[in-house]
Amino acid sequence: MIWTDLQTALGRQGYVASDDLAVALHLALSLGRPLLLEGAAGVGKTEVARSLATARDTRLIRLQCYEGLDAAQAIYEWNYQRQLLSIRAAAEDGETGKAVEARIFSRDFLLERPLLAAITQDSPPVLLIDEIDRADEEFEAYLLEILSDYQVSIPELGTITATTRPIVILTSNGTRDLSDALRRRCLYTYVDYPDRETELAILKARCPDIEARLGAQIIGFVQKLRAEDLEKTPGVAETLDFAAALMGLGIADLTTNPTMLQSALTTLLKTQTDQAQITPEVAARIAGRAA
Repeated sequence: MIWTDLQTALGRQGYVASDDLAVALHLALSLGRPLLLEGAAGVGKTEVARSLATARDTRLIRLQCYEGLDAAQAIYEWNYQRQLLSIRAAAEDGETGKAVEARIFSRDFLLERPLLAAITQDSPPVLLIDEIDRADEEFEAYLLEILSDYQVSIPELGTITATTRPIVILTSNGTRDLSDALRRRCLYTYVDYPDRETELAILKARCPDIEARLGAQIIGFVQKLRAEDLEKTPGVAETLDFAAALMGLGIADLTTNPTMLQSALTTLLKTQTDQAQITPEVAARIAGRAA
């Protein structure tokens, strides 16, 4: 599959990938390397993994990162309740010793978390490690063994080697610097907010019934709104919500009903400060320039 075929396949899922992103995905698939996608929140990084999994008809396994994430939540842990029940049942039957220990520390009592689950599938899944920059720096060390050798070491069982190699996509919002060791193991591309033509194509793909004039106004409005000094810049998902809200309210032109336009801004402006800043007068000015 050449990169344009991949771009077309993603387009069928409603994801309009830029040439740079499509080439980066193609290389990651061809070389079997993880792909690190960096960019502001809301530019569609997570959606890349979802669309790719759907396009390839494979499972999406997602690990949502957060501060304090450790191996128990990300890789594996033992099912302690089942182990305790098994120990009690064995004791009632007079069974003790190494036989009981071997049984309770078998795969039957192992709870697979996303990283381990991703390397034990029959067919390669898409493994999404979302917002890796939110996890602690120490957690990145847990990833290195998997991203280097696609294996997990479990003291009680030994090393579990990948049945198939997952397609790994990591996303980062750039809230902290990632380690050089992690970056070396990944291909990299920066995902920016889409330009006007690309975002209009995304809107048409996701909202095929939208009128052409309204669609053009919406994209012009959102693109100009992003130029304002906002605390939370609206992303592509907010653009789609904005379009759906306007269509649901029966608005066919952004300049005809300032009151309803202001009400619809709840889909774009997600902080009190931003909502206070974009007054009806400011919204009307932006709408007039977008028309």
